[in-house]
Amino acid sequence: METFWTYFQVLAPSVGVGLVFWLAIRAIFRADRKERAMEAEVRRELAAERPDPRPDAAQAPSAPSPGSADASRA
Repeated sequence: METFWTYFQVLAPSVGVGLVFWLAIRAIFRADRKERAMEAEVRRELAAERPDPRPDAAQAPSAPSPGSADASRA
């Protein structure tokens, strides 16, 4: 039983530091995930409040691309 406590004394600090490190990293990742979700929600709310400033693609005809058949006729 004495060897158990010897091993425990040797391994406990490393396991403790590893546990603290894991908890800290987990907290950082959770905070980042929550922050990204909140930012996406705010962006959705802002996008819903104001209309898109770009004209509709169906209303604004685009110029023919260079090298196309329509461009050579012009």
